Amino acid sequence: MNSKKVVFVKDVPVGGKYPVVIQSMTNTKTEDYKGTMEQIRELYKRGAQLVRVSFPDVNCQDSFKKIVKDSPCPIIADIHFDHKLALLAIKLGASKIRINPGNISKKNLIEIIKAAKENNVPIRIGVNGGSLEKDVLKKFKYPSPDALYESLKLSIEFFLENDFDNIVLSIKSSDVVDMIESNLKLKNLPFPVHLGVTEAGGLLRGSVKNSIGISYLLLNNIGDTIRISISDSPLYEVDIAKMVLSSLHISSNFPDIVSCPTCSRTTFNVISIQKDVEKLVENFKGKIKIAIMGCVVNGPGEAKDADIGITGSGVNGVLFKKGRIVKTGPINEIIKSFYEEIKNYGKQN
Repeated sequence: MNSKKVVFVKDVPVGGKYPVVIQSMTNTKTEDYKGTMEQIRELYKRGAQLVRVSFPDVNCQDSFKKIVKDSPCPIIADIHFDHKLALLAIKLGASKIRINPGNISKKNLIEIIKAAKENNVPIRIGVNGGSLEKDVLKKFKYPSPDALYESLKLSIEFFLENDFDNIVLSIKSSDVVDMIESNLKLKNLPFPVHLGVTEAGGLLRGSVKNSIGISYLLLNNIGDTIRISISDSPLYEVDIAKMVLSSLHISSNFPDIVSCPTCSRTTFNVISIQKDVEKLVENFKGKIKIAIMGCVVNGPGEAKDADIGITGSGVNGVLFKKGRIVKTGPINEIIKSFYEEIKNYGKQN
């Protein structure tokens, strides 16, 4: 979305004027073909356009080869330390490989670059606090934003010297501010940038950290592909990524649910209905705004742009569309009509 250069991961364009690409990563054992493929299909169905799969050792090669062949979306091989695994992943059909060049010798990097060039496979240059070169650490003492950027810059120079520019850049940190400051330094580079806060924690903490870091950078025109990193089901990663893009008005292909925080004026169980609606729209494609407002104070007036909305007034409920009241009556009847409207909207779209 923000870079000048476009990199194609198989048939998925990253960068240029193309939309931000959503990524996730499997947390199954790669040698478990069935379990890994089930997760990849679920991630793809949920909205992931690229999926990264660990390639930790040669024992995975048979399964990985089948995964690449059968996956509904391009597969990125996640490689650490061993350049031979990168070469093998390329040979087996990986659409992209992710490496941390700081953990691989220059001699071995040249072999990887050669294989990637011959097979038109892009490389994501990953940099984090655990992959800094000894000289960089000696100079900066600790993995500061300047140190992370210095490491990335050295890798870029090396790849370009070896006539390879089919690259995606990535600087990650578990510290949100460091992640932001590091990536801001990439603003004038032409290559696509992958965003994420690494090792961000569980569902709540990880969601907050990633949303802050990724959103700030996207609003500052940095970032072409994103991954929400959390210690939980990767399906949540995709959901959160879609919510971030929708909230920033970068993507409209995701339902938006607005609901009041509730107070003593609330006339029905907003929290329960909100959870029901989240499940109803789980697999919706396309834009819809749904409002769940607990009283007339937060009713059609405040949510007048909602496609479908519900509010309450004493024992009665109000169903509205685009700010126009279409039905009133006992709250239980209105809730049933509200659910039906949402289901019908999903069938039409």
